[in-house]
Amino acid sequence: MLADKNMDLVRRFVQLPQQQRELFLKRLDDKGISLAQFPIPAVRAAFEQLPVSYAQQRQWGLWHLNPANPAHHIPVALRLKGELDIAVLRSCFEHLIERHETLRTTFRQEGDQVMQVIHPDIEFELPCEELEAGQDIRARLEAEVAVPFNLEHGSLLRVKLLRLGPDDHVVVVTMHHIIADCWSAPVMVNELIQLYLGHSKQRSIDLPDLPIQYADYAIWQRKWMEAGERERQLAYWKEQLGDEQPVLELPTDRPRPAVQSLVGANLSMELDSGLSQSLKRLAQEQGVTLFMLLLASFQTLLHRYSGQNDIRVGVPIANRNRVETQGLIGFFVNTQVLRAEFDLQMTFGELLQQVKQAALGAQAHQELPFEQLVEVLQPERSLSHSPLFQVMFNHQSQARGGLQQVPGLQVEGVVWSNTTMQFDLMLETYEHERGLSVVLSYAVELFDEVTIEQLASRWRTLLQRLVETVELRVAELFP
Repeated sequence: MLADKNMDLVRRFVQLPQQQRELFLKRLDDKGISLAQFPIPAVRAAFEQLPVSYAQQRQWGLWHLNPANPAHHIPVALRLKGELDIAVLRSCFEHLIERHETLRTTFRQEGDQVMQVIHPDIEFELPCEELEAGQDIRARLEAEVAVPFNLEHGSLLRVKLLRLGPDDHVVVVTMHHIIADCWSAPVMVNELIQLYLGHSKQRSIDLPDLPIQYADYAIWQRKWMEAGERERQLAYWKEQLGDEQPVLELPTDRPRPAVQSLVGANLSMELDSGLSQSLKRLAQEQGVTLFMLLLASFQTLLHRYSGQNDIRVGVPIANRNRVETQGLIGFFVNTQVLRAEFDLQMTFGELLQQVKQAALGAQAHQELPFEQLVEVLQPERSLSHSPLFQVMFNHQSQARGGLQQVPGLQVEGVVWSNTTMQFDLMLETYEHERGLSVVLSYAVELFDEVTIEQLASRWRTLLQRLVETVELRVAELFP
């Protein structure tokens, strides 16, 4: 009964005029209650026009600037070895398109507003292409993923089947970022396999009901932010980041070009189990997470290389802290800017506590869209670098289970290196039972491979030194 009452309450809130919504939020705030504690209601049927989320609005603008940019495509590729029933595979995709409204959504501009257009159905094609012997599969995948989308017309989900042999296929799925994020990819794959498994066993599969669709989230987000939450969270971020937004100036092998080329390369390495376990113990002893420890070490490295005392790093956050959003295909991911300030006397232990407080504060203010932060802080805009930060860090724990297998069909994920780079540098760490996998991506127009190899080596040495002691001053951590 309480859950139903809360749902009715927030449903009424979303449909109130803005001034009344502001009063509603103030009353909740006076009682020490946040709207974030309430569920997101399914209200899209009550609206004649469906607004986009803030993240979608930025994607719309970026698409108009460069419609052919593949940096905003979400690719998934599965290798299917065995007897594949193509008609069943097509039926499974059609089921997913019916289930997730984002997969049959396009967009249109109406005056100053961008609107979602959810189609009752949308034409789905599953073309099959036979690869010639010796043809480069990776090159074919990259070419397929790079094909542009039209956000106003046609499906923003594209699927192609590559036939490598009678019992060997690769299914390539590409979605535009405006309807999906990296969390969405395993959601789609897991549901696709469940549906195919049901067909193979000749029984129906009832996937869990979706309590809301993405349009419900977009409406709720806008109504909540417009009613005062935007100002509250902005006040926090403005205090954290200040009035000056410095550009991180790492020593590069070549001058920064006037326009980013978006061409990148990757360097991979492994941190062995011994070092990884030592880092986890150190994090536990210091009362921080492994993410916080690795972020602090990376910011220390950037401080050393740049000579700057104000180090800002972009960190992606899934922004799916509500149960009703976790099973959706949609664009929820947000980006936060985490700042570390260095001084000559600071120990790494002190820095670690500073990073901890910054991370906890960011988590408590994670709903503010990055696009809104850029709009308000108004950093000097340049086509030569990204706004507010130029380096990104992303840490992921071990994946939630592997791919479910289908009798008579071996299913494997196909992984290939991402060669599109939107930042100067990006550090990705993957936590698993054998240790830590690390991928360091970099803009090839700025750095040579040997430079990145040296940087990675110095970071590994720094981690080994931190395991020995965190009480050294930051200035003493490097030989």
